[in-house]
Amino acid sequence: MTWDPFGTIANTLWLGGGQWAGKSTVARILARRCGITAYHYDYHDARGHDARRVADRAARGEPLTAPDPDEVWVRRTPAEMARDALEEFGRRFEWTLDDLRGLVSGRPILAEGWGLRPELVGPLLASPDRMLVMVPTERFRQHQLRALPRARKLGVSVGDPERAQANRVDRDRLLAESAAGAARERGIRVLRVDGSLDADQVATEIAGHFAPYLAHLR
Repeated sequence: MTWDPFGTIANTLWLGGGQWAGKSTVARILARRCGITAYHYDYHDARGHDARRVADRAARGEPLTAPDPDEVWVRRTPAEMARDALEEFGRRFEWTLDDLRGLVSGRPILAEGWGLRPELVGPLLASPDRMLVMVPTERFRQHQLRALPRARKLGVSVGDPERAQANRVDRDRLLAESAAGAARERGIRVLRVDGSLDADQVATEIAGHFAPYLAHLR
């Protein structure tokens, strides 16, 4: 077990999976409904981890400035982008564990985010049912791309926005399917989100999955 001075990592519940599956929304619903503590990977990684990301680049002899957006989003293939994302997830996971080590709560902690991969979290789990992976179906993914401004538009300026967005969508599809495969290999439940249930109903489904760890809250 990774160093865990307050036992927080051992007692954390994990919600991973693909982009636009509703992980953050479900975590917020469960935090309010059950009184649990929600840890949002995307928020901490984009903000609290930025200084560590720069230091990590320096330690590896890489440029400290952000790479050319066209190189990131236009010139690479989705498979190359997915490969690089997986490498980054591995490097950043230790920073997430540092965040969690510093949390002490009388309630369960639910950590959610696409960077919380089954292959990274799995070795920390006393039982595979402490994690659940949410993956959108293709139909629901297309719905999210139409409905969510942040999903349908890349947040940086590039020379070929249409190709960049297509690459991003294909990258996310590859990462979601690989997360589902990694979860199945480890006996971790995969929930396919198809839009037939609203967010509250999905939260109820996930609360049922984690029920053994939430029972004392009733």
